[in-house]
Amino acid sequence: MDSSSTMDSSVTTDVVDKVAKSTNYFLNYWNSINWSDVIATLISKGIQLFFLTVILLIITKIGKLSIEKSFDNYKKKKQVSQNRLDTLYTLSLNIFHYIMIFFYAYGVLSILGVPVATLLAGAGVVGIAIGLGAQGFVSDIVTGFFIILEKQLDVGDYVKLDPIEGTVIAVGIRTTQVKSLNGTLNFIPNRNITIVSNLSRGNMRALIDIRLLPNADINQVTAIIQQVNDTLVPEYPEIVQGPTMMGLTDLGNGMLAFRVVIFTLNGDQFRVQNEFLRHYVAALTDAGIEIPASPLSLMK
Repeated sequence: MDSSSTMDSSVTTDVVDKVAKSTNYFLNYWNSINWSDVIATLISKGIQLFFLTVILLIITKIGKLSIEKSFDNYKKKKQVSQNRLDTLYTLSLNIFHYIMIFFYAYGVLSILGVPVATLLAGAGVVGIAIGLGAQGFVSDIVTGFFIILEKQLDVGDYVKLDPIEGTVIAVGIRTTQVKSLNGTLNFIPNRNITIVSNLSRGNMRALIDIRLLPNADINQVTAIIQQVNDTLVPEYPEIVQGPTMMGLTDLGNGMLAFRVVIFTLNGDQFRVQNEFLRHYVAALTDAGIEIPASPLSLMK
């Protein structure tokens, strides 16, 4: 046998010995594991996690029912707007859910043997670093608190939160949800809400301008509009003031308009405005009063 064959045989033997030793180490470690204890531990931890989950689910269900019942009783005892009640209800649910999540996480970590108390104690060491990263979160909570405290908006209100406009769906301690007219649901961090234009507070104005030619008989126009008002107003109980005929208004560029102002309950101004405009135009046209091209200028 030549020297090269002898060398190859030696290398192969060394590799086989190393693989055998590694395999023996693994087998020894594997055999040293007390599988009875491991299985017993897994079963024990699994049972604890199962009961923790069931208990917290039951507590969550009872808590939600209690909150709902409390708000129903509160509504019966005190005169509170439905929008305000919905806002406080959703906020209470959010806070309750956060508390349940915290306790569930704490319980899971404790069952798994994680030293939660030590972690919480050590949180002070990295508190500054976490605080710098959580400034936005804290700002959201503080701003949301004052939005709710000052009653700037409630669930169901139609608002403008530049540049978002729509109906408030939920007010949380971190974000406010606003649904736009096109159906888009916007999640707005509370710290980004700087100006709140609430269009659902108080009565709303419907302002109507009907363009007229300079030679139009104003007395006839006034009489026709008054007849329309006398006919339509009884059909719209949502009208709280007016219609008030303001008379001729100069729109500039030599254009004149007859202006009518109507105040309605919030949310009804657009429908009332459209209906009165339609009847005004029809009545004036039937009476032979000429209206310029693009006769209507709607202002809200």
